[in-house]
Amino acid sequence: MAYETLKVAVAGAGAISQFHLKGWQAQNGVELVAICDPDGEKAQEQADAFGIPQVFSDMGQMLEAVQPDAVDIITPVNSHAPLVRLAADHGVHVMCQKPMTPTVAEAESLIKDVGERVRFMIHENYRFRPHYAELAQRMRAGEVGRLRHARLTVRASAVLDYPGKVPFLLNRQPYLADFRRLLVFEVLIHHLDALRAILGEMTVINATLDRMNSDLKGEDVALIQLKTENGALVVIDADIAAPGHPPLPTDRLELLGDTDTVIYDKDRITRLSEPDNVSLHDLTANYQACFTGAVTDFTEGLRTGRAFQTDRLDNLKTLRLMESIYRAAGVEI
Repeated sequence: MAYETLKVAVAGAGAISQFHLKGWQAQNGVELVAICDPDGEKAQEQADAFGIPQVFSDMGQMLEAVQPDAVDIITPVNSHAPLVRLAADHGVHVMCQKPMTPTVAEAESLIKDVGERVRFMIHENYRFRPHYAELAQRMRAGEVGRLRHARLTVRASAVLDYPGKVPFLLNRQPYLADFRRLLVFEVLIHHLDALRAILGEMTVINATLDRMNSDLKGEDVALIQLKTENGALVVIDADIAAPGHPPLPTDRLELLGDTDTVIYDKDRITRLSEPDNVSLHDLTANYQACFTGAVTDFTEGLRTGRAFQTDRLDNLKTLRLMESIYRAAGVEI
């Protein structure tokens, strides 16, 4: 369906909304028509900062009043399903922050209820990070030959820092301390989706979860073994309670094939047969780029009718992979 001007409303004015809003501002032919949040002060702050003309405290009232073409839902996970259903009932296309729902069963029910009434994409943005998009392209080009082994290492001090310091993630999103599923559900779900885009579909072989910060309800350490459809062994070694490491996760991904090896490490990608040919990335710029990339994919998908990269059916595969890890680790869903 062609939109001369795509009218977009936004639900949620929390800390992460600024990156969504910058992504929307980067689009041509898009008008941000309204924003809502139960905290009216936060909603007004974002409206003032991004030139949004109308502010509401309730999404239903907002949809009735402004009748947008699409809504960007940037709210806590437990609110996603009812808000997506509300948008579908109003005939409004949806982009919804990840995770889609707390469980696969709830996601399957939501997808069934929405059906084909509106277009529905999950804002799962790691595959849009330029360094991960480059790795996916390199794998498609066969740079390592047949992949035999991949190892992803993730480190951060997001939930545990030096004494006297408030950990970054718990300062920004303090409610995460009460999540009984934390690292895999909240952080590694990004990496799982990016790995699917780079390596294809995977199955879980084994998983062990641990907790370094005893004040948390959920896990902050994970060691996961997976296998690709082509038989390559994939290992994820993640710790977001690693004092001294950066507050945001830094990643290292080794892709070992039968003809070459490609390594992504923090801000650079190197093919070991050409060690002097290094692809450098600005991670600060890439952080915003992945939000803008997801918004662009949604916008272009609505305009052209092509499938979203992280369409709700594709994202369901990422959710199933996430739940398989918890089941392998003996954690009840």
